[in-house]
Amino acid sequence: MKKGQIVEGIVERVEFPNKGIVVTEDGGRVIVKNAIAGQKVSAVINKARKGKCEGRLLSVLEKSPLELAEAGCVHAGECGGCTYQSLPYGEQLSMKAAQVKKLIDDVIAPESAGYEFLGIKESPRQKGYRNKMEFSFGDEYKDGPLALGMHKRGSFYDIVNVPECQIVDADFRMVLSVTLSYFKERGIPYYHKLRHTGYLRHLLVRKAVKTGEILVDLVTTTQMDGVCRDNFAEAELLEGWRDALLAASCDGMLAGILHTRNDSVADIVTNQGTDVLFGQDYFYEELLGLRFKITPFSFFQTNSLGAEVLYETAREFIGDALTDKEQPGTGAESEEQEGGKTVFDLYSGTGTIAQMLAPVAGKVIGVEIIPEAVEAAKENAELNGLHNCEFIAGDVLKVMDEIQEKPDYIVLDPPRDGIHPKALEKIIRYGVPQMVYISCKPTSLARDLEVLQARGYEVKKVCCVDMFPGTVHVETVVLLSREQK
Repeated sequence: MKKGQIVEGIVERVEFPNKGIVVTEDGGRVIVKNAIAGQKVSAVINKARKGKCEGRLLSVLEKSPLELAEAGCVHAGECGGCTYQSLPYGEQLSMKAAQVKKLIDDVIAPESAGYEFLGIKESPRQKGYRNKMEFSFGDEYKDGPLALGMHKRGSFYDIVNVPECQIVDADFRMVLSVTLSYFKERGIPYYHKLRHTGYLRHLLVRKAVKTGEILVDLVTTTQMDGVCRDNFAEAELLEGWRDALLAASCDGMLAGILHTRNDSVADIVTNQGTDVLFGQDYFYEELLGLRFKITPFSFFQTNSLGAEVLYETAREFIGDALTDKEQPGTGAESEEQEGGKTVFDLYSGTGTIAQMLAPVAGKVIGVEIIPEAVEAAKENAELNGLHNCEFIAGDVLKVMDEIQEKPDYIVLDPPRDGIHPKALEKIIRYGVPQMVYISCKPTSLARDLEVLQARGYEVKKVCCVDMFPGTVHVETVVLLSREQK
């Protein structure tokens, strides 16, 4: 097969995250992303080297026998968001569980006694489950009308309007519709990523499942002068948008309407100053009986009800050991600690996991590189009356050299790329009897598990949690143990 060649074939299987293995009519194999097992597809070869071929999906010629008659979303196929929404939910769960298990089985040490695979736990909601969305402004096609939604599949520039998006609830759709109509009617231009000109960039919407509070943040450049058709003053324009949102009906309650300035050339939401147009710049969410204050840019799991399942699973994995007085630790147990155990929560974000573990631990120390997240963690711990949590701002690799305490147990929840090799070595040197590793990218997890096993840790339990129905993503919780010498 050569680059540029168009091929047809059947998708034999899908490897994580979305790599369809297509068997072509002449018996060749091509990796094609965003395909589903059992589909007959056409693809164009865009990479061919060292006997491996990769192709770009052109069209689905025949649906898979596994697929539903209708995807359930009018934006399916055009929006680049939900690859697996045409599969029944049970099939999605089975596929994700099988993908994770294969990745872990492939790296399990031969001398291992084996591990307990607990399958996959489903999301409590399959639709309307997201508590945060970042929508982008752009055009539907080159020089087309203003659009506000998600990136078109396979395109860096084109934006798909998603007024019927199914992974958010009606309040998200209301905010999206009102905002697009308001700025479209006034001829306000979007920020053009090539020319670096224009005003509208992103719309950030967050909603708490438990409290129903909504936070809306419009992200723009400061290029207001001369860009408006009717020469609106910026303050007048933003006040009109605010009033349009307040006049619309919603099931939840608008806690805050904000305006953030961002002149960075990068296509990401960067906070270069935020003004409150209405209400406040935060809201509250509740997880497992704890209350969390969330700002527009706080890290917080995007599926609140799914996060409860995830954190409850992690707490179950380590909870028995934390409450077992006879379980050996790595250092002398402190009598002043109620549970007698010190837990390190590394890559702690806003401290959600640390606070979940605090009731069954003597002390929890969280380490997080983002200072704003650490401040939020401290504030939330105080809000929940948890006084055995300490949060430190800094890189895990460096901070571990400065912490005086030694952990009895470690919880790891690293970013998608996993743990830096040097940081992983320092973590291993603590020699704790048990660790819990929470991963949002199974391939990074598998790589780190190889290192951990080589240094004496064994995989004991694995459980997947589906936090993102309809998509390729999955969370995995792993319990690791090491014999104490």
